[in-house]
Amino acid sequence: MKFIILLFLFLSYNSNTFAMKKKPFHHLPDGTFRNPEGSPQLSFPGNWSFSTFNKEKRKLDMTVPKEHVLDKKKVLSDLERYKDDDYIAWIGHATYLIKLGSTTIITDPVFSKNAGPLVFGPKRFTEAALKLNEIPKTDLFLLTHNHYDHQDMSTIRRFPFKDSKVLVPLKLGKYFTRYRFRDVNEMDWYDEIKVNEDLKVTFLPAVHWSKRGLTDTNKTLWGSFLIEYKNKKILFACDTGYGNIYKELGEKYGPIDLTMINIGAYNFKPMFEKSIYHTTPEEALNLAQDLKSKKVLGTHWGTFVLSLEPIMEPPVRFKDNAEKYGFKKEDAIIFKIGEINSLKNILSYN
Repeated sequence: MKFIILLFLFLSYNSNTFAMKKKPFHHLPDGTFRNPEGSPQLSFPGNWSFSTFNKEKRKLDMTVPKEHVLDKKKVLSDLERYKDDDYIAWIGHATYLIKLGSTTIITDPVFSKNAGPLVFGPKRFTEAALKLNEIPKTDLFLLTHNHYDHQDMSTIRRFPFKDSKVLVPLKLGKYFTRYRFRDVNEMDWYDEIKVNEDLKVTFLPAVHWSKRGLTDTNKTLWGSFLIEYKNKKILFACDTGYGNIYKELGEKYGPIDLTMINIGAYNFKPMFEKSIYHTTPEEALNLAQDLKSKKVLGTHWGTFVLSLEPIMEPPVRFKDNAEKYGFKKEDAIIFKIGEINSLKNILSYN
């Protein structure tokens, strides 16, 4: 009997050890998640201060150039003009419409006036290009992570196309099923979903974090979406800092035809130098270079004040530094809010 008990304990121990070894690096034993191995480490909270942030924020020039936002009539006219084409449209911040064949994708849709719970959080200084009830029929809803400027519960509750296929990181599905979305798919890093014969989506790592409340830090996953369509590859990046993982992803998945990457929300001087979880415009270009990207589109700027750089600085630095990272200036692409362009024009393929 003793022998049987010892054998049972031995087998159980080895089975558990094997299971632990098999667990991916980004899965922690307590059920939370972490960034890819070798990613920069956070020294937060450091010198963070809400009072200092708000004091410095008040010093920002909030003058929005007229050309930054297109007139609503033009946006609606261009939607009609491009309705039979593959296109990309910028609604604001990280919210894009990407039409590929018969599938229209929406990314991180935020249509609320502020990015926070209820009436709290940063307020928009530019309006969304369209109202939620003006967007075309969507078929695929991509959510990269749960921060308030990406997971907007008001938008999710009111979203008019509940039959859209929803792709979300692990442990975020409940936010959709409770509001009657019928096709909700939680994804771990490197999971793939074939949407149709021409379209496949792979969920890839990012250097970021998750949090919505006081006690839920990193309890849900975050990540980026690689969209493969008719032999073209578009990477829609989660908010991310620069990390070694992108060289690995470039080797495995590159070259990428278009990388859509955050270029805003990086400067937190005088509290600390910069965020390790949001690339500077230069780091965004470096990351795109690691992915062997042919073109790169700057996202996540010009909508909310989330940091302390001048509101129109990101696109200038992005364009000015493109050639240092192997891109032509015209291949470091900046949209206006409301801009719609055909994928053919953006990628310049015949």
